[in-house]
Amino acid sequence: MNFDMIREKFHRRVSKPLDVKDNYAVLVPLIKKDGKIELLYEIRAENLKNQPGEISFPGGKVEIGENFKEAAARETCEELNICKENIEVIGHLDYLVSYSNISIYPFLGILHDTNFEDIKYSEDEVSSIFTVPFKFFMENEPKVYYIDLETSIGEKFPYEKIPGGKNYDWKQGKYSVYFYEYKKYTIWGMTAKITKNFIDIIKS
Repeated sequence: MNFDMIREKFHRRVSKPLDVKDNYAVLVPLIKKDGKIELLYEIRAENLKNQPGEISFPGGKVEIGENFKEAAARETCEELNICKENIEVIGHLDYLVSYSNISIYPFLGILHDTNFEDIKYSEDEVSSIFTVPFKFFMENEPKVYYIDLETSIGEKFPYEKIPGGKNYDWKQGKYSVYFYEYKKYTIWGMTAKITKNFIDIIKS
């Protein structure tokens, strides 16, 4: 090992979050309805293992050999049964790292030549879809609540190896949870947080 070999390892290396178990990518789809821009949401199928019946954006786990943008577009094609050529990915939103050790990379996209009424979504993954006017989010802030994140440590932890032992001052955190109420729909959690990030970028 020498300095040149170490330099080579870091040449053009892109940093990533540590301790992430799984990476996911989602698309925030914009669609025109009656000449106005709206955001499209899915309600996940009840038979799904993860988050059945919840409101989400199209997306899923990043597969081996694809990047985040490709994963977001692929999942959107699979879930909404629309062609890749009809999706224009126009930019990155801010990515999230969850306290459950997953990362979510959201992208903003436009669905071209797509009529909402004609979308034949995959019923294996989606129970229904709906849209919310872009204007609604520009005019309405979400309600925000906070979850206290506390440290829970098992008895096998080597307390004797750290300063203070069992009295070590572990840091605690708060996790923000956003809620939008639109008609009969409650958009909350990660989906609401991604929505707010998009609107904050537009307003900035």
